[in-house]
Amino acid sequence: MASTEPAAEHPPPRPARSDRSVWNWLLVVPVVVPLLTFLFNDDGPRLAGFPAFYWMQFAFIPLGVTCTIVVYRMTRKRG
Repeated sequence: MASTEPAAEHPPPRPARSDRSVWNWLLVVPVVVPLLTFLFNDDGPRLAGFPAFYWMQFAFIPLGVTCTIVVYRMTRKRG
């Protein structure tokens, strides 16, 4: 006896995901800037008594966070 149920249909193929965006290049900034040691390889200027090398390392953290937030907001899929 033949079954009266329809054959199981395959779900439609999902479109290929594309993460290519010009905004992703902004993520290179927080990687490259700390490597440019000539920017902060000095004792001065001092900030609260800390040499430039130390406080600039901490300044790179907000730079990386800001770049990441901008890239996320500009490349997220809307609705």
